[in-house]
Order: sequence, then structure tokens, then C-alpha cells
Amino acid sequence: MPEVKRYPNRLGIKGWLVGGKWGPERYLYFLHRVTGLGLLLYLLMHIVVVSSRAFGQEQWEWAMGRVSGPVFLVGEFLVFVAFVFHALNGVRLVLVELGILTGKAEDPVFPYRSSVNVQRPFMIVMMILAAILIVLGGYDFFVLVAH
Repeated sequence: MPEVKRYPNRLGIKGWLVGGKWGPERYLYFLHRVTGLGLLLYLLMHIVVVSSRAFGQEQWEWAMGRVSGPVFLVGEFLVFVAFVFHALNGVRLVLVELGILTGKAEDPVFPYRSSVNVQRPFMIVMMILAAILIVLGGYDFFVLVAH
């Protein structure tokens, strides 16, 4: 029987709960979860508002009146921001899961240098691209729509 390498659990339950150090990948993980839940909430709200059309013109106009105005324009922009971030971070995660951005295999000892050296530059590029798209989207939402 081949010898099995054992690696000590240095953080114990605390590591499972808080995940150790909070590097950029951990913040992206948290933001990915939050934006996913936000997009789900928006989808549910959107379905409720759009389904009011089935109850007649008066109900539709009442529902649309409730979700219009400058506050909802900011809300729609936040949905756009969540979508852009979630989509681009999702592409990054797919590439990591497919093994494209994982680097050369090594012993699984934190901080996994080969993985960080390959993933982090791509993460920075994706977040810069997300920032550019968000700025362009903000220009469209608040400058072009206002005129």
C-alpha cells in the first residue's frame, strides 16, 4: 500500500469558519456570493413586477410607478455593477476550475505560491476590465440617459 502524506490542519475549526488570511481571492469569494444573492433578489423582484402585466393595464402602471425614479435608477446601476463583477469573476473561476490558471502542481501548503503567481495577475486584469465596464456603464446610466 502506498504511503499517504498527511498535512496538519493548522487552523482547525477556525480555519473552516473564517478561512484564514483574507487575501484578495477571499474578498472576491465574498463579493461573488453577495452579488449572486443580489442578482437573485433582483430577478425575483423583476418577475413580480413584470407579472403584474397579467392583471391588467392599471395594475401594470401601478407596479411600474412603484419602481421608477432616481432611487431605482441607482438601483439598476447597482444591478449592472453586480452583473459585471459576477460575470467576469465567474469567468476567472471557471478558468481556475478547469485548471488553466492553477500553475504547476506542488505540495498543498498555504500560500500555494504557483497558483497565486498564475491566478493573481489574471485576477487583476479581470478586475480592471470590470472597473472599465462599470465606468462606461455609469456614463451610460447617468450621463447619456439624463439627456
